Amino acid sequence: MTAEPDYESILIVKPDVNVYRIPPRASNRGYRAADWKLEQPDWSGRLRITAKGKVAYIKLEDKVSGELFAQAPIDQYPGIAMETVSDSSRYFVIRIQDDNGRSAFIGIGFSDRGDAFDFNVSLQDHFKWVKQESEINKQSQSQDSVPKLDLGFKEGQTITLNIGQTKKKEKSRPQGSGGFGLLPPPPGGKIVPPPGHSTSNHITADIADHAPNPEEGDTGCLLDLSASPNPQSAPPATSDLWGDFSTPAR
Repeated sequence: MTAEPDYESILIVKPDVNVYRIPPRASNRGYRAADWKLEQPDWSGRLRITAKGKVAYIKLEDKVSGELFAQAPIDQYPGIAMETVSDSSRYFVIRIQDDNGRSAFIGIGFSDRGDAFDFNVSLQDHFKWVKQESEINKQSQSQDSVPKLDLGFKEGQTITLNIGQTKKKEKSRPQGSGGFGLLPPPPGGKIVPPPGHSTSNHITADIADHAPNPEEGDTGCLLDLSASPNPQSAPPATSDLWGDFSTPAR
């Protein structure tokens, strides 16, 4: 199976870019844009960044004809192929290469700070995607190396299913709040009224107990009348109402 060819995609296009010849770096302190002739750029044109596979290409082209002036392949960022200067955020140093493999370092700069920011971010996003793709490939290769679990039936192996033969669960008796079952009231027992119940229920029950039975007739009423106690006899009235005052006081 042949691998699919990599297609070239455009990451960003900036219409104005300046190119500068830079002096060789004398020490490890980094490049400084102040050492360049910023007022007299050596070339001006258009910048275009493309990507083909994992490699990004910074291409310097003519604004009108689109003819290629130089290109810088970037295979790692940050890296030696593209560096920032130490004294400005609008200027960079890139390593250009020709078809014969010869290379040189030149300086590029943008008049607009926003264009320089977009240029830097487009390269960061591309190589972030490259890193994620490599991690995904490593994970897929590690998963392929692990032996897969065989869950299939072996030859002659069978399985038995019991359908519709489940046992019915016994219904549990309801329980009270304390975890004990509720007991039925004793036979023939009287229900004790709850505390705080009105006393009118007791009076009604006493009257109902002493009510006459229709089978006995009215004899019970007569007996109750005859058994009532005699009223107390009133003291005899005196015949002389003025007896107490007939004798004058001495």
